[in-house]
Parts: sequence; C-alpha cells; structure tokens
Amino acid sequence: MVEKSKTSGGGFSKVLNFIPQVLPIVIIGGLLYAGFFIKGEANITKVQPKPVERRDNFISVAAPSDQIAWAAGTAGKVVRTEDGGKSWVAQKTKTLENLQGLATWDAQTAAVVGNHGLILYTADGGATWKHSTVPAPSTPDMPYKLFRVHVFGSTAWAVGEFNTLLRSEDKGATWTRVLPEIDRGLNTVAFVGHVGVVFGEAGLTLRSTDDGSTWSEVKTGNAVSLMSVAFRDEQHGVAVGLTGTVMTTSDAGLTWVAVPNPTNEHLLDVVWEENRWVVVGDKGVIVTSDADAKEWKLGKIFEGDVAWRTQMVKQGPRYYAVGANLAILEGGKLAVVGR
Repeated sequence: MVEKSKTSGGGFSKVLNFIPQVLPIVIIGGLLYAGFFIKGEANITKVQPKPVERRDNFISVAAPSDQIAWAAGTAGKVVRTEDGGKSWVAQKTKTLENLQGLATWDAQTAAVVGNHGLILYTADGGATWKHSTVPAPSTPDMPYKLFRVHVFGSTAWAVGEFNTLLRSEDKGATWTRVLPEIDRGLNTVAFVGHVGVVFGEAGLTLRSTDDGSTWSEVKTGNAVSLMSVAFRDEQHGVAVGLTGTVMTTSDAGLTWVAVPNPTNEHLLDVVWEENRWVVVGDKGVIVTSDADAKEWKLGKIFEGDVAWRTQMVKQGPRYYAVGANLAILEGGKLAVVGR
C-alpha cells in the first residue's frame, strides 16, 4: 500500500487559507499604487457667474442707442446690452470700487465714476476700461467719493465729496478740478447752453453763465439736499431731492421755486422725456408732470414694485431702471434682470 503524502493535501489547504488573508492586502496595495502613480485626468467644469446676480445693485444707467445700454454699480460691476436688454455681458473693469455714475458720448465711448475718486473710461465699447488721469486730493488720507458724471455736448462733468467738480474735454481720459477743496458735497450738475447749475448738500446751489469757468452761489431758501436736475429748454428746469422735494426754475436757474411735495419719499432722478417730466426715487415711486411742472401725479413704476431707483432712462420702446436691481419696463411689464 502506498502511503499518502502528509503534505500534499495539507499544502493546498494552507494555500486556500492563505488567500483570504493576503487578498485584502493586495487590493489595498493596488489601490494605493493607483492613487500615487496613476494620474487620471480631472474633468472640472468651471461655473461662470451670471452677468447680473441677485446681490448686485446698479446705481447708474445710460442708453446711447435703441439697442445699446450700459449699467454700473457695486463692486466695480459694469454690464452692457446690445440687443435691447435681452442679454447682458459683464465687462472687466479691474476694480472692486463701487461705481456711482455712468455717462456716454456714444455707443463706443463712456466714463464711470465711483469711490476713492475713481474714474474709468472706454473708447471701444467697454472691451477695455482704462484709469483716467484725475487730480489727487491735497491730503492723501482724504480721498473723495464721486457721485455722478454727465456729458453735455462734448464736455463731461463729475461731482462728489469735498466740493469736487471735475471737467473733461477729451472724453474722459483726463480731468481737471474746477472748484477748490472744501468740506461740502456736490450731488448733481446740469448744463443748458452756456449756463450750468450744481446742487449739493443742505440746499447748496451754484450757477455758472460762462460754460463752467466760474461759479457763484444762488440763494433758494431751500435747506434740503437736491439729488438731480434737468432742463427741458434754456429757461425751464426741475430739481428733485430728499423727502420728496421738487423745485422749478423758469429763468435758467437764476431763481428756484418749491412746489408742494408730491410724496415724502426721497426723489433721486429727474428727466425731461418728450412732453413730460419723470421722477423716480425710493420704494418704487414715480412722479410725473406736464411741461409746466406745477401739478405732479404720484404713482408706481410697476404695481407691487417697492425697489429704490436711482435712475431711469427711456430709449426706444423701453425704460432701463437701476437702483436695488437692474430692470426693464416695456409693454406694461417690468422684468428684473437676473431674476
């Protein structure tokens, strides 16, 4: 009788018993090897922010043509539409300063002003924004905030803190200071012909009759800050301001008369639109009047809308409204961009 090997079957059993112990180590080792030495291609999709987001506030808007408009606001944001507001593109300004005012010469040329004396300008439709040459404050730690910029003819004017009134004759590239630095704020400026008017804090009113070369103070009896002014011809104008203040002139800004407040809400912008005055302000209010500007009608930009509005401009069949958001009023409907 042949004696069976004592190791043949036992050896195979030992192998079988050994495999369950070794297998986890082999798997773990393989995974570690793959993790350290095999580099897979990461498929990462970068999410681009929307041109207009819910958190954005837009303070100023300008529409140089039927289809083209710019809006500027917080954190250096400037957006532009070339299809009447259907779509918007965010432009690179390379600043995070809040932008308070925007004005255009045409569809390619514009300037924006903002905090810390910032002024940017573009000559290529906003493809590039460049820093303007701006007078530095006399005291380095006293940077002035610029509130508004307006274009009259070929000349641009900007206003702001510390009696700042700046003038540009080269489409925003360089600016010169017109008034000396003193501790008072200027809110708005307008020109009609050779006459210019500036309104500031606590009822301050300035007037020029020589294209802005010299300015003198006008006593109006008003102590409320006026925020916006516009003219419909060389004699007649309207200024609006805080707590619903409305003042009118019929002699090119030499004298101003207060009319009964149509509202107690702050009024922040006035424009002459074809055959009527249009004023917007806090809580979605809109105030309108005919050419005489004596009787004013109070309403809402859109029923149920309570957003504050710093500007509203009409171009073609639509209004662009800015403030708490960027909105378009057209065909009796209000559409908030980015919502």
